[in-house]
Amino acid sequence: MKQSAPVLALAAVLLALPLALLTTLHQPMGAMMWDLYIYLDATNRIAGGQIPSIDFFAPVGALGYYLFAGAIWLFPNGHPLFLSAWSLLVVTVPLMAVVLIDVQRRSTALAFALLAPFLLYSLLPFNIGNFYPYPGSEGFGIYNRQVCQLLYVLAAALVFMKDCRKLCGGVAASMLALFFIKITGVVAGALMCGMALAAGRLSLKRSVIAASIFTAILVGLELATGVVSAYIGDILALLLLNDETLLPRLLKAASMNIGVSLATAGLCLALVLTDLDLVRQRLRNAASAPSPKTVSAILDFPFVWISVFLLAGLFFESQNTGSQALIFLYPLLLATGLDHYRRHGNTVRSGIVAVLALAVVIPPAVAVVQKASRAWVGMLGTVRLDHQNLKTMGAFAIRPSFAERARLMEAMFVENRKAFDALAVAGEPFSILLFSDFDFQWAWLHNADRAISAVRAYEARHGIRFETIMSIDFVNPFPWLMDRQAPRNIAIGADPTRAVPPPGDAENDAIRTVDLALMPTCPATPTQTALLALYAPALLPGHVRVSLTPCYDAFIRNGLLPTSDGSQRP
Repeated sequence: MKQSAPVLALAAVLLALPLALLTTLHQPMGAMMWDLYIYLDATNRIAGGQIPSIDFFAPVGALGYYLFAGAIWLFPNGHPLFLSAWSLLVVTVPLMAVVLIDVQRRSTALAFALLAPFLLYSLLPFNIGNFYPYPGSEGFGIYNRQVCQLLYVLAAALVFMKDCRKLCGGVAASMLALFFIKITGVVAGALMCGMALAAGRLSLKRSVIAASIFTAILVGLELATGVVSAYIGDILALLLLNDETLLPRLLKAASMNIGVSLATAGLCLALVLTDLDLVRQRLRNAASAPSPKTVSAILDFPFVWISVFLLAGLFFESQNTGSQALIFLYPLLLATGLDHYRRHGNTVRSGIVAVLALAVVIPPAVAVVQKASRAWVGMLGTVRLDHQNLKTMGAFAIRPSFAERARLMEAMFVENRKAFDALAVAGEPFSILLFSDFDFQWAWLHNADRAISAVRAYEARHGIRFETIMSIDFVNPFPWLMDRQAPRNIAIGADPTRAVPPPGDAENDAIRTVDLALMPTCPATPTQTALLALYAPALLPGHVRVSLTPCYDAFIRNGLLPTSDGSQRP
């Protein structure tokens, strides 16, 4: 029983989570909640029969969307923030359990040491980096956090698993999940697996088997649905929209994670100096008798492993805003520290290595715990969002001062609309932190709620029903909120600067036939202005623009508008 305690603890946590999903636990308002709303949009599209990448442009893989859709079907009252974070456990828990079963046979303490960080990062839906000064929920970077958690499981398997067959299966399953969460994640995973192969930790035979399983499943899915080629097509389109070279992005990722990066570099230097004689010896062996074995012996040094894992992590972070960056270094550093202690004992050198290793792994954990604590303790003294139409999406609370500022700023936006419209046309938001500001996020939800009420009133007044609804905004949760349909072929997560290719025939046809398009105006932003310019050639000729509320405009398809004699226009 003691030997199986880590797996039993994992199972107990998993069985307890539904208790937090049976009712809607309000969460503190946070910055940039957009990814959360994207999941709701995707859930509605999937329920309507749409397939990501086939029926609509998606910047990431479909797995996260399907996991969330299943979770919200099982727990309709669960807060979307928790559902988005915990739905990945369907994938990571079985994989982590296999690792723990293998490890706990040798050491229960070691298994618990691997389990604790996994649960910390999986259960607390917070990013490591700071993107806003005030504490709150973090409904952005969700895909990135999921990739980091998968990479953690993969790293634990590569470093600690002894059962070669189970390792082979775990690698294949992890890489498939990474591929269908976010494609940059599978590239990072491939670098880590390549390191394990080069160092002799993962045999060539097992690597080929894992790659064959991975490829066979992709081919099967492609033949059955066409989703793989469609997904790759979306990624290629994204690359064309984002033409920035890799080096500046890598430098940006390193600077955003400078503390961990410097500590990791210092650790690698300490490991080189500690084992300098052994490094020289292996180099001489490889030079005098070059062979796969002698080369692998060189690559199997801990500092080489750590350097490659760090590079993989920085590559992944180069494409991200918000993440649990580099948490997958922990299993490798744990193994490195234990190995170093076994070989060198309780020495000053071991102490230096331990301190540097802790400097890598402690700050991310502290950051997540601190963020969660500040956000949830900050719920004291907050007011809940009053809404009629937002379902669980509106289960947020905020400090009264932010709610009051939201009310005052909305009046300012309405009274000075022309000025803010001109600012948006110039390509400048009202504030650099506009999309992060709590009052803006709060007002956005309020106005979305009012817009839905206005749409329902319009429908009742004119005896019509808008079946397909799109949004001239980054997100479109309205079909999910109103139990309607989103048009096919319209991009999800519509960022015109990096995630919306120029509309083609399919997109234009969908725009022409959409019943209703909603556009927020308090205030107008460059995102909405750019999207309207993209959609205008197909949208404006066949739709009439009306002021739905002081903060929302609507584009209504001509065929749905009543004529003077009460009939509908053709």
